[in-house]
Amino acid sequence: MRDLRVVPVGDPLRFLAELRLALANDGPALLPVPAEPGAVASRGDLGRVPRNVSVVIETSGSTGRPKRVMLSTDALLASAAASGVHLGGDGQWLLALPAHYIAGVQVLVRSIAAGTEPVLLPPGHFDPAVFAAHAGRLTEPLRFTSLVPVQLARLLGAAPGDPALLTVLRRFTGILVGGQAVSAELIGRAEALGVRVVRTYGSSETAGGCVYDGAPIGNAVVRTVDGQLEISGSMLAEGYLADEDLTGERFVEHDGVRWYRTGDLGAVTPDGTVSVTGRADNVIISGGEKVSLDAVERLVRTLPGLTDACVVRAADAVWGEVPVVVVAAGLPAAAVNAAVVPELETVRGAVAAALGPAARPARLVTVPALPLLASGKPDRRALQARVGAAALDSGQAPTAD
Repeated sequence: MRDLRVVPVGDPLRFLAELRLALANDGPALLPVPAEPGAVASRGDLGRVPRNVSVVIETSGSTGRPKRVMLSTDALLASAAASGVHLGGDGQWLLALPAHYIAGVQVLVRSIAAGTEPVLLPPGHFDPAVFAAHAGRLTEPLRFTSLVPVQLARLLGAAPGDPALLTVLRRFTGILVGGQAVSAELIGRAEALGVRVVRTYGSSETAGGCVYDGAPIGNAVVRTVDGQLEISGSMLAEGYLADEDLTGERFVEHDGVRWYRTGDLGAVTPDGTVSVTGRADNVIISGGEKVSLDAVERLVRTLPGLTDACVVRAADAVWGEVPVVVVAAGLPAAAVNAAVVPELETVRGAVAAALGPAARPARLVTVPALPLLASGKPDRRALQARVGAAALDSGQAPTAD
């Protein structure tokens, strides 16, 4: 067994040095956490981890209880190697994500594996000008960074009016974007500007992205079982710290092959292309029919003025549960020539035409700003609470017809 140390990541450069030791088995395993007061004390004594585990990632818990994912050195390095091969070689990385998330950790692991020094974006508000200044410090021929969609949207929104930023973005060999669904509109804008974006799919349980632009990388294999995506390969986590039941539920073995049950719905074409349609647990029963909130959200985001909208569930006395659209008060910063947010009935009509009557949103709730997690993902639990509070405050009756 191996000691596990909780590390508040206030200084990514110091964490990088500690990570080198952990990967070389010259130090304890690390659990990176945000640099917040009481970050270490609040987690108590987490005990020890298997000898081959070097990093434990604590998930955000945005849609459920937090989990602590145990990753071996072999899994982390296998992921880094697969990424390098797929991207055309090792290179230099710009860290623009929190180092306590798997995507941030992997930027550092890839740098260690490649023998290059990463450039570290300072923590705090994501500013395109600061990003451009730090990206200009990259010196290797192959240059990479990893972002979440909201960061990419801010960069693409600023680039047309900032030639220096656009030049910097075009110099990247690849900009990995993942963590949540990436809209076709955003990808199209990147392509139009000559910026190479690589859509990634994966999770902490797969040591980060293991599917790039729909293609599994390295020795990753993706299949569907009852509509749910399962993944095998050398990048899989060892399981969850102190949770054998969940480990047994999510990591299963068939015919001598270990698979991770992702909880994501999707499909794999005969040529191996992977597509993700949403979370298996993000489905509601409305009027006796199953409705994927992810599918509703993708459709809603194609409408003018709603490119950043989120769709969450709400209780309804008539239908059981219904979709609710949540949008920020201002126009989406990433939108180009954005129109005014459409009326609810317009949204309901568009959704019904594409997904059926049961999928029609019951309400359109406006909030001052969409709450975000440190990773840039929408904080759906916070949105859920706001939707419920908005319904109580307004005394709204269920929307049904």
